[in-house]
Amino acid sequence: MPYDVTALPLTELVGPAMRATAALVRLDERIARSPVGEGFVARCHFADAVAALWLDGELVHLEDLVLHDAHMDLRAPTHELTRAHEVLRLRRQVLANKPDWALGREGFATLCGRGTVPATQPPLPDVQAPVSGEGSARVDDADGDPDGDSLGAASPGSTSPGSTSLSAELAALDAALSRANASLDRAREPVASESLAGEMGRNDRPAAASAALAGKSSGERSPWLYDSDWDEPARLGEWQGGLQQNASLPPLLRAAVAFDAWTVATPLQHAPWLGRLLVSALLRQTGTTTVHLAALYLGARAVGRERRQSRDRTTRLLAFVDAVHESAVAGIKEHDRLILAKAQMERRLKGRRSTSKLPQLIELVLSRPLVSSGMIEKQLGVTTAGALNLIGELDLREVTGRGRYRAWGVM
Repeated sequence: MPYDVTALPLTELVGPAMRATAALVRLDERIARSPVGEGFVARCHFADAVAALWLDGELVHLEDLVLHDAHMDLRAPTHELTRAHEVLRLRRQVLANKPDWALGREGFATLCGRGTVPATQPPLPDVQAPVSGEGSARVDDADGDPDGDSLGAASPGSTSPGSTSLSAELAALDAALSRANASLDRAREPVASESLAGEMGRNDRPAAASAALAGKSSGERSPWLYDSDWDEPARLGEWQGGLQQNASLPPLLRAAVAFDAWTVATPLQHAPWLGRLLVSALLRQTGTTTVHLAALYLGARAVGRERRQSRDRTTRLLAFVDAVHESAVAGIKEHDRLILAKAQMERRLKGRRSTSKLPQLIELVLSRPLVSSGMIEKQLGVTTAGALNLIGELDLREVTGRGRYRAWGVM
């Protein structure tokens, strides 16, 4: 059922929307001209990713996400931490591309997980694989020779004394393309059976694997993981059509209606949180924000659940608008705090040598919610003792309260 965009209560929405838009634009202008703009944007990504999991009822510690992003986990990452890092990665990806990328054809397919082949692995032309002899055996054993060291032995003609150099090279190229196609075909196969086997008991693994792979040949999704009646392409197309209908609305009201339509339709079964990220991209596409993505997850934490999930559409729309305003106000306060912290730390640079690592440490501290001694060692190329000395000179605040595996941040 299409989302009804008619009869919007504009008299109730215009005032709060103008207030939220003004705060969001003011924050964006400050970031664009700020000496700590890049650090603020990086911190905003982390805070918004943690807030996204908080809205789903999952607790992810900010320090764990920072360490996981730096590949310095203290323990095996949990499922919640992996999801938070996915939000972090997608926010960075959206901001790194052009403003119209996320809601365009390629970007929308990538964010919704419907891309066919990653950009780092372009599709290769179809080449007929050898059906007999030594070449076919090597196609079956493609994983055993990932570096292609035995390309010359893939074709019997390549080792013949009478064959020319060109024919040998072409035969080797054909064999390499065949092995690459075989590897890509195996990589594209569903891997849901492995996940199901890990969740179920060891005695149930054969049954889970057969159930998950039942639709492998036809390309269908496993009924163990997806609802067969849930038509994701149709719902996504319907949501995109609603965006076109709302093109005449002011940017923030258009974003509010788009998010409410996403909440009502729930196009993706396993990624309902993606709606706020797409709406943030919409605000960037319309020019409301230019140098950062609005932290809509973070702002929604300040709005009560009763308002966010109310049955009344007007209440939900006002809750979204208020969340945007709260995120902008919190962002302005955080930006001012970083400006003050930067000025205080730069006072300690007076009289330092030009080869001092303190300026680099200041930039690192401002670009992360917290830093560990290992991160400082890796980024600045110093020893553990040197990292601790630099931390002491800047008088950073210890934020974990632990004796071991400590982390520090600005005051």
